[in-house]
Amino acid sequence: MARKLMSSRSGAGLGLWLGLAALVLLFDQFTKVLIVGNFQLGDSHTVTSFFNVVRVHNTGAAFSFLAGAGGWQRWFFVGLGAVASIAIVWMLRSHAGQRLFCFAISMILGGAVGNVVDRLWHGYVVDFLQFHWGFLAPMFPGGYFPSFNIADAAITVGAVGLILDELLRVRRS
Repeated sequence: MARKLMSSRSGAGLGLWLGLAALVLLFDQFTKVLIVGNFQLGDSHTVTSFFNVVRVHNTGAAFSFLAGAGGWQRWFFVGLGAVASIAIVWMLRSHAGQRLFCFAISMILGGAVGNVVDRLWHGYVVDFLQFHWGFLAPMFPGGYFPSFNIADAAITVGAVGLILDELLRVRRS
């Protein structure tokens, strides 16, 4: 009886976390469809003094890592995203009651799948959010932080959530 109750709770929890990942994926893909439909590659629209909406294609990973690798990286990142997604679903199923942890990895899952969809569909990831501040100039040309998308933002929020979850866990013990 206790085992049955436990599995139904984790099933309900799993659905919640997979739903969150699906929302991230849908929002990510929706925004990318808007960008692809309204911007040509390289187009830029100034929104504020520090923010532009642009259309950039990234064949690499974060900060264009491996962007010029010759094409093999597309399938490497698709495979990596698939393996990570399977591992995340397993972790969600195993730890459905740990809310911050599951929130964090759900955000990572939604973002990872969003970028995998881009790689499969286009052969690259569509990035469009571009921030620039003068204080970034020593690290990035002209102070322009590398362009990113909703999936990348979700992955970052998830990574911060994992760090916070671990800090809180260590503090409790």
